[in-house]
Amino acid sequence: MEGKRTFDRNAKGVREMLNMKYNTFPFTGEWYDAFGLPERKGVWLIWGNSANGKTSFAMQLCKYLCQFGRVAYNSMEEGASLTMRNTLERYGMMDVNRRFLLIDNESIEQLSIRLKRQKSPDIVVIDSFQYTQMTYRQYIVFKELHKNKLLIFVSHADGRLPNGRSAKSVMYDASLKIYIEGYRAFSKGRFIGPVGHYDIWPEQTMKYWGEEKLND
Repeated sequence: MEGKRTFDRNAKGVREMLNMKYNTFPFTGEWYDAFGLPERKGVWLIWGNSANGKTSFAMQLCKYLCQFGRVAYNSMEEGASLTMRNTLERYGMMDVNRRFLLIDNESIEQLSIRLKRQKSPDIVVIDSFQYTQMTYRQYIVFKELHKNKLLIFVSHADGRLPNGRSAKSVMYDASLKIYIEGYRAFSKGRFIGPVGHYDIWPEQTMKYWGEEKLND
């Protein structure tokens, strides 16, 4: 009987699914135009080639998400370096000082311990996925341990895809997939706004793409 009750609990009818309420971010403006109203938990993946605005976008996203919860940025590549400090200054992260935490190259094991603590950050950015050296199996374990968090991975790219087999698998699993090219962040995932992209640095975007922003 216990097995039958478990199956009944896991199975949902169409009416039940349609009546379910989801906890989403109330994005507005250009963030809504690009990404709609994404769920507050799960996995997002950001990827792109060097010098296309990936780090700039990640920092702008962090600052925006600080409106909705506490954000931690695990800088596994740069750590607490001068270039990271300059990035924080460039994007005015002092404005969200009480809601933003920079973590200096913390291992996934230590990060997992941090996220289990009471009053731990609601959102964590891990830069980069390649530096975690996780297999896809290890990623699934980490994801399942922190189901109530939003996990955002930043990845290197190989052409227009994430670099490496595990990163590609994470891309397929992620609910929001954000590809960066020419200082434009494209929504490739399950949450897409009416425009479908966000311009990170509009002047550089126009030079690269040779067009005006679609939402102007």
